[in-house]
Amino acid sequence: MLYRGDLLVLKIYEIRDPIYGFIEMDSWERDIIDHPAFQRLRRIKQLAWTDMVYPGAVHTRFEHSLGVMHLATKMYESIVKKKRDYLVKYLGFNDNGLEIDKKFIRLACLLHDIGHSPFSHAGEELMDINPDIVNFGVENEGRYKHEDYSAAIVKYKFKKVIDEHPHNENYHITVEQISDFLKGSIGLGRRLLWRNLVDGQIDADRADYLLRDSYHTGTSYGNYDLKRLLVTLTILEEPETQTPVIAVEEGGVHAAEALIIARYLMFTQVYFHHTRRAYDYHIAETMKGLLFQETGRSTFLPPTSPKNIDNYLEWDDWKVCGLLSQGEGGRNGDLLKERKHHRCIFCTPEVPTEDELKQSNAALGKLSELIRFVDSPEKSWYSIGEKDILIERDVSGIKEVVPLSSISSVVRGLLPIRQRRIYVAKEDRDSAKLKLKGKEG
Repeated sequence: MLYRGDLLVLKIYEIRDPIYGFIEMDSWERDIIDHPAFQRLRRIKQLAWTDMVYPGAVHTRFEHSLGVMHLATKMYESIVKKKRDYLVKYLGFNDNGLEIDKKFIRLACLLHDIGHSPFSHAGEELMDINPDIVNFGVENEGRYKHEDYSAAIVKYKFKKVIDEHPHNENYHITVEQISDFLKGSIGLGRRLLWRNLVDGQIDADRADYLLRDSYHTGTSYGNYDLKRLLVTLTILEEPETQTPVIAVEEGGVHAAEALIIARYLMFTQVYFHHTRRAYDYHIAETMKGLLFQETGRSTFLPPTSPKNIDNYLEWDDWKVCGLLSQGEGGRNGDLLKERKHHRCIFCTPEVPTEDELKQSNAALGKLSELIRFVDSPEKSWYSIGEKDILIERDVSGIKEVVPLSSISSVVRGLLPIRQRRIYVAKEDRDSAKLKLKGKEG
């Protein structure tokens, strides 16, 4: 065995990746990747049924998870190189601690999406109600999220390959620590800063999926200047709370702008594409029926016990598609197989005026008995609403922290998408058009 200082140096492997060229992993990480719960991610498509619109979009959560680990490492290394003195003096790190946290971040990012349901976000409305969250009657709020399942899977299934792994001898990383990190639990201490790398204003998760989804859909909407972004990452103290957060130097403003614009364009052109959203609806309704047939309930079991997690892990895209091929998917399953999805018969502009929203209400009245579902951005799991990226800039020799939107007219001009769409069955499309014109079909 090889050691560097007090830490064991593990054998390095490489895997070829279309976005980064090669992704490195060590033998411990490879053992985690070989775990059946991680291999399940090969059977969960990143963008659900988006390949029915963009045929190349058949990539999975597996390669995305590898990419997030890789990109978070690059971000971490860039920040540590630049801010080592701050990390040591003000946050109490030392060289050993920085190496341990680097490994911790790699493992956490590798496992961050392990709790996704079949067809990724399309299945999140099938997750059980979380009794610890106040609902207030908002649709799809108050449910467990895939992060809760990720945390539970790590806790219940990975103890042997993490806590008890021989290569953990000098790291002392536990599944409890990773589980708490993925949930964002209180008590993370200085590691709260690194949460920004997987769930923050500018994180490796979205930084990877924008590039990866853009590549596989054959579009250019998700591209941005990753190299510039990496070299301008820094640590700032959030003005109101004085909490250290990952931010961007002034020289990286345009790279940060490009990331925001990429997310905006990918949302409008891919994630919220009208046909893709119809498929999200059909697969969610199909899975509700399949779950009820097998378990007597239309939601997944909550992530509260090893038995529930074992049941949850049995569900992946392959299982659902197998049931669909056997004719067990019901009416929505048949529509998926035959590509006879519901059609969008009415939609407002992306940023509708009040008059245009009133027109959509009138359309709802005219089409009442034909409507199969109504869609809006609030129902999409790929929301573009987010907190502002913080920028460090120099004003006459004095450093100040400002939100990106305060100095970027481009970002400030991106208005929230409020588009409303009305869908009807394919066979009702002509009748619906007549009704919208004030004629009976």
